[in-house]
Amino acid sequence: MEIERDVTQILSAADDSVSLINAINDGTWDVSNYENQEEINSTVQRNVDHLEIILAYEEVVADSSDKSSYNSAISTGKAFIAAH
Repeated sequence: MEIERDVTQILSAADDSVSLINAINDGTWDVSNYENQEEINSTVQRNVDHLEIILAYEEVVADSSDKSSYNSAISTGKAFIAAH
């Protein structure tokens, strides 16, 4: 059974990951609830993974929407983890 996904809903959910990655990177996300940098990096990695999975969905690949913000957040997240 093939699952049909709504691209608008998928990308809307992906926006949350973009926002979180960017906010952690620019220091506007409250990280005081995290025990250490490893937990922060783990959170960023989970969101990077989420974006990479979503961007690989057939429906998303076939959609003509601008996906630059998602790709940029993936790059930002990977750079953040590498730097910390």
